[in-house]
Amino acid sequence: MHGGVVSTDQQWTVQGEGLIRIARDAHGVPHVRATNAADLYRGIGFCHAVDRALQMLLVRILGQGRGCEVLDAGDEMLRIDRFFRRMNFTGGAHEEIDKLPPAHRAYGEAYCDGVNQALRKRVPWEFKLARYKPEPWTLADTLLTSRLAGYVSLADSQGEMERLLVEMVQAGVPRGHLEELFSGLLHDLDIDLLRRITLGERLVPDAVRWNTAVPRATASNNWVLSGRKTVSGQALLANDPHLEANRLPAVWYEVVLELGDRFCITATMPGIPAPLLGRTNDLAWGATYSFMDAIDSWIEDCRDGCYRRVTPGGESWIPFRKRGETIKRKRKSDVTLTLYENDHGVLDGDPTAPGLYLTTRWASASAGAASLSAIFGMLHATDVAAGMELLGQIETAWNWVLADRHGNIGYQMSGLMPVRGEGRNGFVPLPGWDPENDWQGFVPAVDLPRAFNPAPGFIVTANDDLNHLGRVRPINLPMDSYRAERISALLAERNNWTVSATQPLHMDVYSLHAARFMAILRPLLPENAHGNVLRAWDCCYDVESTGAYLFEKFYHALIVEIFGAACGAEIARFLIKETEILIDFFGSFDQVLLRPDSVWFGNEGRDAVFKRVAAEALTGPLQTWGSQQQLLMKHLMLGGRLPRWLGFDRGPLPLRGGRATIHQGQIYRSGGRQTSFAPSYRLVTDFGEAAAHTCLAGGPSDRRFSRWYTSEVDNWWAGKFKTLKPGTE
Repeated sequence: MHGGVVSTDQQWTVQGEGLIRIARDAHGVPHVRATNAADLYRGIGFCHAVDRALQMLLVRILGQGRGCEVLDAGDEMLRIDRFFRRMNFTGGAHEEIDKLPPAHRAYGEAYCDGVNQALRKRVPWEFKLARYKPEPWTLADTLLTSRLAGYVSLADSQGEMERLLVEMVQAGVPRGHLEELFSGLLHDLDIDLLRRITLGERLVPDAVRWNTAVPRATASNNWVLSGRKTVSGQALLANDPHLEANRLPAVWYEVVLELGDRFCITATMPGIPAPLLGRTNDLAWGATYSFMDAIDSWIEDCRDGCYRRVTPGGESWIPFRKRGETIKRKRKSDVTLTLYENDHGVLDGDPTAPGLYLTTRWASASAGAASLSAIFGMLHATDVAAGMELLGQIETAWNWVLADRHGNIGYQMSGLMPVRGEGRNGFVPLPGWDPENDWQGFVPAVDLPRAFNPAPGFIVTANDDLNHLGRVRPINLPMDSYRAERISALLAERNNWTVSATQPLHMDVYSLHAARFMAILRPLLPENAHGNVLRAWDCCYDVESTGAYLFEKFYHALIVEIFGAACGAEIARFLIKETEILIDFFGSFDQVLLRPDSVWFGNEGRDAVFKRVAAEALTGPLQTWGSQQQLLMKHLMLGGRLPRWLGFDRGPLPLRGGRATIHQGQIYRSGGRQTSFAPSYRLVTDFGEAAAHTCLAGGPSDRRFSRWYTSEVDNWWAGKFKTLKPGTE
């Protein structure tokens, strides 16, 4: 155990194995200088706890399913606690820690020591109000944070689409309609079997009823350029992860690390002791979510607390493993849960009542050690090949692009892709009683999509379909291809890219998605004022655009008209307004809407439906896109509870961009609250200089009365980048 801190508001000297010197630069970003790697990670931990302890501890409380115990005993928090207890992200943590090589375990423990040194000095006052005294931070808490980062609003979206399929089958949507919507994924679909499943935790609440009438007929960018595409003659990397931007503090935390003459300019995530995005002297890397299908569900035949298995030796009934969970609630009675598990995951139901239920498993739910070791290794990786080898071992699903000082560029997908039975893709729930449907291990990283120095001289990922780059097909439902196509087209236009020329690409708001719809819609628009405005629209989602506002009115009305006819208009509106389904997976719905002969249009036909919906939707007062896209950045714990003038919340700010623009700008509701997809962080770095250019949706600190609480919001909104360099204060 180490201790001893000498500090001012802007500088700290922390005692580790040696002295760790930390100082903020002019942007409030801390520079950590140490004489060994363990102390470097100890310094990161100290910085995280000084600036983001509220964020770290809240994530831990919620991930442990202790919200009712510590924060609020209301029914909404109870639902959140139930979810996290069910997912059991804390499970198996100590077994994973034991897998860490000694040096990496020492780094992780040094990080925890740095966190705890800072927490002993000061605990966020918000927790004092809640009468909560935090327990020391441990490596198990780091693994929990890592698992949450790879699942919530990312991997879980795939599970939502698989559950939506079951609900649509049970609602009576015809198979032909489903085949178009989930093209190429339903060869294993047994409609009669899925109709017999008893669903518990429904994606769409029971209060919103399905309409079973048969119709008449749910982000990030990164790219790398080789030296032959840049003015410097060196490789260039850009990244803008699209996550929730309507929260304070920001998701990311920047730090500059210096170990002798080695540096790392990085965006980290508080709670995780590793450089997740950024660059060193030799190597740069950035990430987007890959949409790998690493979540499967199985249909379990249950009775008397057991599930059925059928093998060549006959039929057997095997007891579920029981897991008891007690949720403590402030000033209320405890709630006890009994969860039933087998090797297929957690059961959605009570197996003592005979019936068919779903079990669901996420491949990375109990992982973490290999991921932590891989990201620790990035500090000393010297080229793209070494970086690809390391990042491929990360157990959660990401698209990594890399560039190095030698001029190489590369791409590597990471994640645990299950090895499934022949011909099975994991999208359709399959009988759990058949061992042929069990997972058979995981695909090696070298078989996942990857690329090294491709001929065009650049690589782009934007949550699109990259299956063609691998020996296997890990992606069932990519987000869309519009942003990747737009970035690729712009990069191909010139060979003289610079940092300053690259930065505006992050702010681009032209929509190929809208352009493809407008090519069909333009001649069908009504001959009136609204029709004329939309007809002349340039397909850009500027905040002052009235065309963007009108197009979105049409698009939403079209979704309700077409998919509401099968599922009910209220269901379609719910999917648009209250879930991520149409945020993440609008490309799947577009393949129906853009198809001229789709069965979803019935006898009326696509063009006639477009014309009718446009005439009905394009009415009412004309408004700007920015008037509809109001982003209110709320304090993580007290957001919306205090008067605006106290400054805990910031905004509202008009958010540029749409669902398919490079600068994504999506505002929607999920779990009863406003959320968003927007560029949470922007990074551009060129190996022609030892620097990185960044902007952050927030500021370094989660302390409301710190000058660094919202210090970057204005520059982030305007797309103005700062420069981070080693050796500066």
